[in-house]
Amino acid sequence: MNLSLVDPFVLAQEYPDTLTEKLSSGHATCLSFNHKGDYLASGRVDGTVVIFDIETNGVARKLQGHTRQIQSISWSRDGRYLLTSSQDWKCILWDLQDGSRIRTVRFEAPVYIAQLHPFNHLLFVASLFEDQPVLVDVSSPKPIKRILPSAPLRPTEDIDPATAAKQAAQDAKHSTCVTIFTAFGNHIIAGTSKGWINIIETQTCTTIHSMRLCNGVVILLHLASNGRDLLVNSSDRVIRTVLMPDLSQLGIDLEPASIKLHVEHKFQDVVNRLSWNHVTFSSTGEFVTATTFMNPDIYVWERSHGSLVKILEGPKEELGVVEWHPSRPMVVACGLESGCIYTWSIVSPQKWSALAPDFGEVEENVEYMEAEDEFDVHPAEQVHQRRLDLEDEEPDVVTMDSVKGEDVDGVEPFDVPVLLDVEDSDSGEDVVAVGPGTMRKRTPGARETEEKDKVTNGRKRRR
Repeated sequence: MNLSLVDPFVLAQEYPDTLTEKLSSGHATCLSFNHKGDYLASGRVDGTVVIFDIETNGVARKLQGHTRQIQSISWSRDGRYLLTSSQDWKCILWDLQDGSRIRTVRFEAPVYIAQLHPFNHLLFVASLFEDQPVLVDVSSPKPIKRILPSAPLRPTEDIDPATAAKQAAQDAKHSTCVTIFTAFGNHIIAGTSKGWINIIETQTCTTIHSMRLCNGVVILLHLASNGRDLLVNSSDRVIRTVLMPDLSQLGIDLEPASIKLHVEHKFQDVVNRLSWNHVTFSSTGEFVTATTFMNPDIYVWERSHGSLVKILEGPKEELGVVEWHPSRPMVVACGLESGCIYTWSIVSPQKWSALAPDFGEVEENVEYMEAEDEFDVHPAEQVHQRRLDLEDEEPDVVTMDSVKGEDVDGVEPFDVPVLLDVEDSDSGEDVVAVGPGTMRKRTPGARETEEKDKVTNGRKRRR
């Protein structure tokens, strides 16, 4: 592409501004990009996981193993393995090479959220509904579950027995709502129902630091790509960015007693007092994005000044999970009513050179010099024989060419194999409205009946 023909302000823009695409394959409830950013995994209400190819917007694979709504999706670093959690009390580890299930782990309660270890796809942490969080090792056929603490770490010095007993009674009411790994996976960050942030050591499953962050419930934790910036969404309608120390230096230059979490910014709507459904960082961590409760807009703040820079206008429905592409200024979100996946990006000028490989773009008219044999007339038989020779060549549409220089943190990325028999994207017509805000699935024979009615009506019109 000739960059001189593109508006330089478009190239410099770091956040999207226009609703550009709409994907539909069932009723989506959660979304997640892989680390490379070429695939988007979508979890549906019926327990199916659909993986979209970002370049073609087509369905690359469907995974069916859950029986109820998908709660969370977590990719491995190389993009080959996928961990899904569901309301059916199960977590499934998938191998995208053939779509098989490596492990299926059942818990004693529904799963809020589950996340894979950054460097070990056989280790993950799960937050359970009204139960203790669990660190699960699935390296063997029988999973090994280790319970993580939910109670905060409190100082024990100079505390009388009555106060200690009161604190113990309060700590017993804590339940962990969300757990995530740190950048290197040596520690786990947990958010509780009482507004506390706990840092737990992965190897020993002990809490080394606790901090009271807010008065509400910690709903979501999200770590930036640099591993040092933490995004916290809580029920008090305030989004916080927290600066974390380098936990990899524990025992070297950092002691557990000296750990401090500093709140950098607080983002909120002081006028309308909006609640936030889901929050995420941008690919560079310079922007914070959030979807709003009972509102179709997406808010984008800039972290350097803590100011609101853009409100993305979306469809006329409330949006749920929002995700930012790992390398592009592109945002995706799923609608709560329709379950469609909406994409916001930057609309760049038309690139005419993409339509023909030999088409060159120029800034001004230039004198064209034709080649000596450019307009020679060839015999019709020769031209026909060339076409027949080209038809005999069988194109390879399955093998994917590896692109060098796109490794993610030194890990060779994995490409999902192309399946020619994958089902088409499910149409939104599979779900019909039966009342204000009430949806139901179409009956199995309804579509065939409608097709027959269309054919019958068409015949009647011809008569």
